[in-house]
Amino acid sequence: MFAATIRLARAVEPVGRSLFFLAAAAVAAMLTAPAFAHDATPTAAMPQGWSYPFSCCANYDCRTTHTGEVLEKPEGYVIAGTGEVVPMTDKRIKDSPDGEFHWCAHQAGLDAGKTICLFVPPRSY
Repeated sequence: MFAATIRLARAVEPVGRSLFFLAAAAVAAMLTAPAFAHDATPTAAMPQGWSYPFSCCANYDCRTTHTGEVLEKPEGYVIAGTGEVVPMTDKRIKDSPDGEFHWCAHQAGLDAGKTICLFVPPRSY
């Protein structure tokens, strides 16, 4: 009888371990917050605001620029604070939904200040 109990315990052990890992994965999935981009500040053109795409922003990388921070030059858009030039044909250039310049840049690390995305107003504004 004792041998049968040991065999039963050994058979249940892998099932118990699997259930533990399954339960742990479920708890981790529930506690992990979904990844959302943050919203642009509402403007006259977009009073409800709009959301920066997550590919451009990790909840703090994007902001509306002030006058003179992004300059349109023949070689492309120049970020005044860093001197970075983003060519007009660059894939990081996006259409601005509200007609304002918005700059998304790395905030820390080796790429600090480098452009992730640049939202530019259409030339008709």
